[in-house]
Amino acid sequence: MRSTKSRVVAALVAATALAVAGCSSDKSDDGATNEVSADGKVVIDTFSPQGPDDKLDSNAVTKIMSDKFKIQFRWQTTTYDGGPAKEKRQIALASGDYPDLFMLIPWVDGFTQAEVLKLGTQGVALPLEDLIKDNAPNIQKALDSNKTFKEMSTAPDGHIYALPQWSDCFHCTYPDKLWINSTWLKKLGLQMPKTTEELRTVLQAFKTKDPNGNGKADEIPMTTDPQDSSLIAYLMNAFTYDPVGANNGVRSLISLDGDKVVTPVSKPEFKEGLKYINSLFKEGLIDQAAFTQNAQALQAQGNNPKAVTLGSVPVLWPGIFVQLGSKDGRDKQYDAVPPLTGPEGKSYTGYNYPSSTGYTFMLTNKASKEAQVAAVKMLDYIYSDEGREVSLMGPEGEGWRKPQAGDIALDGEPGWYRFSGDKAKKNIAWDAMAQYNITLAFRNAQVVPKDIYSSDGLERRLFQATKQYEGHEDKAQWFPGTSVWPDPSLGSELATLQTNLNSYVSQNQLAFITGTKNIDTGWDAFVKGLDSTGMKRYLEIQQQAYDKYKSGNK
Repeated sequence: MRSTKSRVVAALVAATALAVAGCSSDKSDDGATNEVSADGKVVIDTFSPQGPDDKLDSNAVTKIMSDKFKIQFRWQTTTYDGGPAKEKRQIALASGDYPDLFMLIPWVDGFTQAEVLKLGTQGVALPLEDLIKDNAPNIQKALDSNKTFKEMSTAPDGHIYALPQWSDCFHCTYPDKLWINSTWLKKLGLQMPKTTEELRTVLQAFKTKDPNGNGKADEIPMTTDPQDSSLIAYLMNAFTYDPVGANNGVRSLISLDGDKVVTPVSKPEFKEGLKYINSLFKEGLIDQAAFTQNAQALQAQGNNPKAVTLGSVPVLWPGIFVQLGSKDGRDKQYDAVPPLTGPEGKSYTGYNYPSSTGYTFMLTNKASKEAQVAAVKMLDYIYSDEGREVSLMGPEGEGWRKPQAGDIALDGEPGWYRFSGDKAKKNIAWDAMAQYNITLAFRNAQVVPKDIYSSDGLERRLFQATKQYEGHEDKAQWFPGTSVWPDPSLGSELATLQTNLNSYVSQNQLAFITGTKNIDTGWDAFVKGLDSTGMKRYLEIQQQAYDKYKSGNK
C-alpha cells in the first residue's frame, strides 16, 4: 500500500520511477496522486480477504474487472481468519499506510457502524453519494427502492461513507444454530433434544457411550471455534433473548424493552444461562478448545481421518466444521437442533436482518479521482444482473450455467445453477467479496436438487433447517442497529465504548463459563464493572439515536 510519504517521494523522482516501473503519475482534482500502469490502467491499492483456494492477482473476475474498467489492482490481502484480518486492517489505518479501497467480507472483517462514522468524520473514508449519483445507476436504484438498505448506508449527516453488502440470506437471518450428529442419536436410541436438560443427557451419552464405536473415549460432545461460534447465543436463548449484532459472531450489547434501549447481558436470566453453560463445561461436555481454536483446527477435528469425533457444533452451517462431500459421508450425519426450551419455558433464537451488517466497500482519501470513479463503476457492474452472476460465481459455463429442463429452484422459478463439488473450479470468482446485490428473488432462483445431503443440495438443506428457527425470534426486543445511526460527532467515542464493552463482556463471560471466575460470587462485580467500562454512556448514545430514528429524523 502507498503511504502519503511514499507518494510525495514518488512525485519528486517521477522521471526515474517512470523509467524503472513503466507507470505515470499526475494530480487529480482532490489532490490524491493518480497512478497509471504501463498499459494505461488506473492503479488501485485494494485491501481484501483472500480465501485459501484463491489468488486475487490471477483470479478470473479480477481479470474481467481489470479489463472492463481499466483497473490495475494492487492487492493487500488477509486470510479469512477474522481476528488477524481485523488486526491487520486496524494497523494499516493507525499507521496511515492504508489503501485506496477496502473491499471486505462482512463475516471476516467488515467495518462496524461506529468505525464507519469515525473514519468518515476523520476524513479517511470518502463520501460516496455523489460518485454513486454520477456513475452508478444500479446502486442508486437499490438505494431508492430499498428503505432498509438506504437507512443502513446513509449516515445522519447525509453522507454514504461506506456500503454494506445486501444479501437476503434466509439461513443467515437465523444464525444461532446447533448441528448435532443424528447418526449417533439413532445408534444410542436418543431423540432430538427439545430442552436444555435433554441436551445435557444427549451430550453425556455422546461422551460416555462410544457412539462412534471405536472403543475409545475420543468423542467430543460439543465444540466450535470463537470466530464462527454461536455457542453462547444458541444456549442462552433458552433462558433469555440474546440478540444478534453482526453475522461475524460479534454479539449485540443492546436490545429493546418497549422503546427503552437496554443491555441484556446484566439480566439475572443471562446469569442463569451462563451458569447452565458453565455446568456443561464442568462436566466435560463442552470442549475446552471451543473458546481458543481457530477455524482450521475445528475443521481438523471434524475431518479427523481416524474416526468421527464431533457430536455437536453450534455454528451457522455444517461446512464450517466438516468437509462437505466427505468420502465416508460423515457430513451427512449432522442435522439442526431446533431452538431449545429452557427451565422457564423460554425458547428464543437470534434474528439478524439484514444478514450482512458489516460495511465492506470503502474508498479512502488516498484514492485519486480516477480511482474513485473506476472503483464505483466496477461496483455498479456488480449490482447489475450480469455483473452479479459473473462476480459472484465466475464466467458463465465455468462457475455456473442457466437452468435446464427439469431443474428445480430453491423457492421460485429456476434462474441459475452453480457448479459445486468436483465440477467447481477454483479461483474463478470473487464470491463472498461480491455479494452486494443478492436479493431474495435472485437467491430463491438458484437451482437446487431435492436431495438435501447431496453436494448440490446444501442450500435446500440450510433452507429447511432454518424453517425450524423461524418464528422463535422476538422482534419486539430486536434493536434495528443497521438503521439507527448515532450522532456522527460521537462516532469515535462510540467506537471506543463498543470495543471496550465487547472485550469486557466477552472476557467475563468466558471466565464464568470456564470457571476461572465464580459466577455466584463474581456476578455483582461484573455488573458494576459494566458501568465503569462505559455501559451507561453507551446506552445513552444509543437511546438518543433510537429516539431520533423513531421520530423520523436520522
